Amino acid sequence: MPRITAGSVPEHREAQRRAILDATRELLTARPDVEPTFADVAARAGLSRPSIYHYFPTRDDLFRAVVVEALPRWREAITTATDAQDDPMARVAAYADANLTLVAEGEHAVISALATFSPRAFADPWVAQMHGELVEPLVTALRDAQVEDPEVVAELVNAVVHKAGAMIEAGSDVATVRSAVRGLLVPVTTGTRPPTL
Repeated sequence: MPRITAGSVPEHREAQRRAILDATRELLTARPDVEPTFADVAARAGLSRPSIYHYFPTRDDLFRAVVVEALPRWREAITTATDAQDDPMARVAAYADANLTLVAEGEHAVISALATFSPRAFADPWVAQMHGELVEPLVTALRDAQVEDPEVVAELVNAVVHKAGAMIEAGSDVATVRSAVRGLLVPVTTGTRPPTL
């Protein structure tokens, strides 16, 4: 039996599990184009490779556990940012800013890598539901602002945010991209309409 390094067996197991998840995230953040092996994760976590299997029988199980943690953390960051604003249109800008901040911090690269390495991790209905709920603060803000067709506008705003995020991941300056996105969102966030073509 392995030596217990925490106050109890459950605490020890949770600490070991936490170390494995943290090591996996660190590897994915450092090299999102390289799929980490159990040997990689074990070395990073300071554990033996066989011990990983006690917590995660397969890499799909491990990657799904990382996804299950990542999506609520993403949603919490977005919700915190949007809830800090009283004005609905300010919440739209906060939604975009929060997403771009998460991308700049490497959070999106981790999720994208996991989607590539383990599509089955995203096939879980709960994961699909959670992923879909990420846009809810944006739709709610647009609806509160009485924007026409809020779901359609939300998709267009997200298209801009996703493209901006891809630019940041490709090396574009975060402040420059964020400023450009805010400029594009001015008609939405101020309620003004662009000129008719």
